[in-house]
Amino acid sequence: MTRNVLVIGLGLIGGSIALSCQKAPDTKVFGYDYNEKTRAQAAKLKIVHEVVDDVLKAASMADIIIFGTPVNATIEWLEQLKKWPLKKNVIVTDTGSTKGLIMEKGAELRECGITFIGGHPMAGSHKSGVQAAKAHLFENAYYMLTPLHNEKEDNINALEQLLKFTLAKLVRVDAHEHDHMTAVVSHFPHLVAASLVHQLDAEQKRYPMTSLLAAGGFRDITRIASSNPLMWKDIVLQNREELLSQLNLWLAEMNRVKSLLIGLDQSAIEEYFATAKEVRDQLPISTGVFYSTYDLYVDIPDYPGVISELTGYLAEEKISITNIRVVEAREDLFGILVISFQNADDRDKAEKCISKKTNYEMYVS
Repeated sequence: MTRNVLVIGLGLIGGSIALSCQKAPDTKVFGYDYNEKTRAQAAKLKIVHEVVDDVLKAASMADIIIFGTPVNATIEWLEQLKKWPLKKNVIVTDTGSTKGLIMEKGAELRECGITFIGGHPMAGSHKSGVQAAKAHLFENAYYMLTPLHNEKEDNINALEQLLKFTLAKLVRVDAHEHDHMTAVVSHFPHLVAASLVHQLDAEQKRYPMTSLLAAGGFRDITRIASSNPLMWKDIVLQNREELLSQLNLWLAEMNRVKSLLIGLDQSAIEEYFATAKEVRDQLPISTGVFYSTYDLYVDIPDYPGVISELTGYLAEEKISITNIRVVEAREDLFGILVISFQNADDRDKAEKCISKKTNYEMYVS
C-alpha cells in the first residue's frame, strides 16, 4: 500500500526533506508552496513526485503532512488544519527552530483528533530556496522530534520510519528542553554576533580602517550575523524568555571578565582562556543548527595562478567547494587561503588531495 506524504513549503528545508522522502519505498511525495514560481521550480527540479495547486485536496489524501514553513506561518497553517477533511490517522509534523508555540498549537490539534509531532532538523545551508534543496542536507545532523506527552509510540515510530531516509540522527526531546538548548547554542550566539557587528559599525565611524582588519577572526566569529533578519526576528520573539535568561547569564559572565581585567591577576586571566580553549577543543564536530561551513586554512605561497592551481587539484578529484577567500588580516589565523566545504568528508578529502600535490601547511577549522 502506497503511503502519501505532503510537504507544505518547498524552500531549502522542505525541499530537502521531500527529496529524502522520495527514497522511502512505497511512498509518493506531493508538494505545495504558496509561491507559484517555487511550485514551478520544484516541478522542474523533481523535488517531489507531484506538485499540487490544491493543497486541501492533497492534504485529504495524505498519511503524513510535513510543514517546511517558518514557525509563524506554520502556526497559521495548523489553525486552518483543524477544519480540513483529513485522514483519521494522519500524522502532522513541522520543521521549526522553536517548539514552544508550535507544541501549544499541536495540543489543540490533539483535541481535534489530529496527531502532531514537532520536528526540527538541525542543519541548513548558506544558500536558500528550493533550488538549493539536497537529499543529503541532513545527513549526520541531529533531527529533533518533540512529541506531546503520552503520544502513541506507533505514531512516533511511523514518522521516524519516514524521516530515517534523511540519514539524520533522530532524537526525541521535550519541547522546553529543545528551546533551552537551541537558545544556548544557536539563538543567543546570533544575538552576540549581531551585537559585535553593531559595535564594529560604531567603531569604524571613528577609525575607518577597523573594518579592513576585521577580515580574520572577527569575520569568522560573526559569520552567523549574515543570516536572514526576518527569520531571526521571529526566532528571537518566539524564544524570548529563554534568550532573556541567557542574556542575564552572559552579563554576569562579562562582569566576571571585567573583574579579571580590573584585578590584573595574570594567572586567573590565563586560566580563563585555558579553560575556554579546553572546552572548545572538546566540542563535537557536527552540522550546526542552521548551517555549518567546514573550513580548511591553507598557507599558500604568493605567486600568480596559485589559487587556480590549488582548485584545479580539487576539481580533478571531483571535490566540491562552497566558498573560497583570501584572508588579509590574519593575526589570529593560520594560512592565507580559506576554502569552505559543505561537509567534513569533502574537507578531509581536500586536505589529503592538497597534501599529495603540495607541501603547503594546513589547518582545519
